[in-house]
Amino acid sequence: MKKIAFFDAKEYDIDSFNLMNEGRYEITYFDSKLTTKTVNLASSFDAVCCFVNDDVNKEVIDKLVEFKIGVLILRCAGFNNVDIAYAKDKIKVLRVPAYSPSAVAEHASALLLTIERKIHKAYTRNREFNYSLVGLTGHNLCGKVAGIIGTGKIGYHMARIMAGYGMEVMAYDPYPNQSLGLDYYSLEEVFEKADVISLHCPLTNETKHMINKESIAKMKNHVVIINTSRGGLINSKDLLAGLESGKIRGVGLDVFEEEADLFFNDNSTSVNVDETLRLLSSLPNVVITAHQGYLTYEALRNIALTSLYNLDCYFSGQELVNEVK
Repeated sequence: MKKIAFFDAKEYDIDSFNLMNEGRYEITYFDSKLTTKTVNLASSFDAVCCFVNDDVNKEVIDKLVEFKIGVLILRCAGFNNVDIAYAKDKIKVLRVPAYSPSAVAEHASALLLTIERKIHKAYTRNREFNYSLVGLTGHNLCGKVAGIIGTGKIGYHMARIMAGYGMEVMAYDPYPNQSLGLDYYSLEEVFEKADVISLHCPLTNETKHMINKESIAKMKNHVVIINTSRGGLINSKDLLAGLESGKIRGVGLDVFEEEADLFFNDNSTSVNVDETLRLLSSLPNVVITAHQGYLTYEALRNIALTSLYNLDCYFSGQELVNEVK
């Protein structure tokens, strides 16, 4: 039986993988992330499974190759945390490209509704039996313009949800998919005309900090920004400045560029929290969730099924349809 080293394991991961595995692999779960400090834990295994905040750099890859591990299973869609160029011809990297696009899009929509209707503020008040409506006036979505940046499966689902609210959808993607029936515009046009901008693109050298001081200046006054993709798409300090100036009316984040040592962990007793994140969290028009957009029972099941399928394909010599190249 092949042995799998499973890093950054949480209770919900263990439950879903144990249920779907049905005894075909021997999985050892480590709660630590895969890094240069922990990679030696994988020395006696046949494959490694990791997640979004594991740091698979050159040193880690070299160690995995030294251990004669030929495959790295990413139980996520993104792969910006892996040095893909260095991994080429050294180790196979397989991912889960579409575990539940609707789950992430629905979460992005929930963040938007929470901001626009001040649901988070009402919830806090009502727990103290304060039912005053003063300060809770929100904004309609119907009739507004939604800018969808990135029209892969998640972006497409988000576009459909926004259209369902009666919003005009402006889409941007460097590789437009005309079969989706969306109206595509330049990035500058989306920035200038959208009331809501929702990010649904991978983190690459080209997209890193695409939301920055310059792009924020091009946006409509009182724009709302939603990010459920990767934190590095946004320059957090510039985002904070845009909020403080009033240029940005609200922000919903499920990701943060310095989240690696924070998200997925209980830091409630720690004082060592990123200062920009601390300031963002203190603002009444910012809603932050800890990278939970994917976290539904349906998505966890699909992640486990696809990850195990990727292992099956690798060990049986089948075509690696989910390989990152």
